[in-house]
Amino acid sequence: MRIRFTPEQDAFRNEVRSFIHETLPPDRDSDPDGMRGEMGWSPGFSAKLAERGWIALAWPKEYGGGGMGIMEQLIFNEEVSYWRAPIGAHRRGVFYVGPILILYGTDEQKQKHLTSITGGTGFYCQLFSEPGAGSDLAGLQTRAIRDGDDYVVNGQKIWTSDGHRSDYGWLVARTDPDAPKHKGISTFILDMKSPGVSVRPLVNMANNHSFNQVFFDNVRVPKENMVGEENRGWYHAAATLDFERSSIAVVAGTRRFLDDLLPLIRGRRRTEQDRYAIADLYTATLVGQMLSYTIASMQAAGRVPNKEASAAKLLSSELRQQAGIVAVRALGLDGQVHEGPGAVAEGVYVREYLSGVSATIAGGTSEIQRGVIATRGLGLPRG
Repeated sequence: MRIRFTPEQDAFRNEVRSFIHETLPPDRDSDPDGMRGEMGWSPGFSAKLAERGWIALAWPKEYGGGGMGIMEQLIFNEEVSYWRAPIGAHRRGVFYVGPILILYGTDEQKQKHLTSITGGTGFYCQLFSEPGAGSDLAGLQTRAIRDGDDYVVNGQKIWTSDGHRSDYGWLVARTDPDAPKHKGISTFILDMKSPGVSVRPLVNMANNHSFNQVFFDNVRVPKENMVGEENRGWYHAAATLDFERSSIAVVAGTRRFLDDLLPLIRGRRRTEQDRYAIADLYTATLVGQMLSYTIASMQAAGRVPNKEASAAKLLSSELRQQAGIVAVRALGLDGQVHEGPGAVAEGVYVREYLSGVSATIAGGTSEIQRGVIATRGLGLPRG
């Protein structure tokens, strides 16, 4: 398969790249205020994207989106990730909350939440995973019981990224405890400032606070905050799979990671193993890029990638994890220093080495992805 971008798409890529360079400070990689990485948190940058209508490129214009196609969304994701533009403030609203509201939300929900997402003023987190329900999300135990005009929510969520600075959460809770586990779940938009919501930080082993635990103690959620039909939440959540899911952001971010690494290790004593490992990683980023382009082209043609998306997630996750391992090994002992005069690149590489442990767990484990590839891609029987 040969994938070529149109002249208009190439021009759009150049426009995005120029905008990033003109808008963000050149020293943003060392900015301590949440500017590092494509998942950095910068409401100010989100507001500038909103001015151009670029927060939700592939949404229909009637919902405040850019009305562009999947390929333009892929180009945008690739560029902001490679150039480390901070889009974490609105990313979950754009890719997870908004699409569900467009498909299943009421007119009132769309008016309130879609405009806040595209305007860069409302920030959202996902209230999905629980201590006993991660990859098997349908095993969740947080309950939402109807009481008059409200649902009363009790339970706990974990690994909630940016829950401590989000305005709203996309909550998945069990509304029928007697139904089969996939059929008794509903989805809600939850105001994170509601009485009874407690957010506690989870600091990871890279000494970074983005994850949180969220507890619900008799939290009252108005019934009008339910998204879609009661007890159909599992199917609503699964609908997000029809949106852009090429994993291009991870691939592009890893390529930038390697591009920045090479000048740092020139002149250092490297083993043949290190040289081959770095060459293998570069090759893998190209493979990942082509796989991502293929997935986006499938979606642009109206096809829904399944095994292909799992293959891209598997490759990109393991690529990111291996990049951190190889970088720390190639940099030697100073590559393991977190901070201070001896820290290489302010400790970016050792932090990525530590953070990369979660890459093959978050968003669906590598084992889950291999199972999807085996059953849906290769036709093997389910174990």
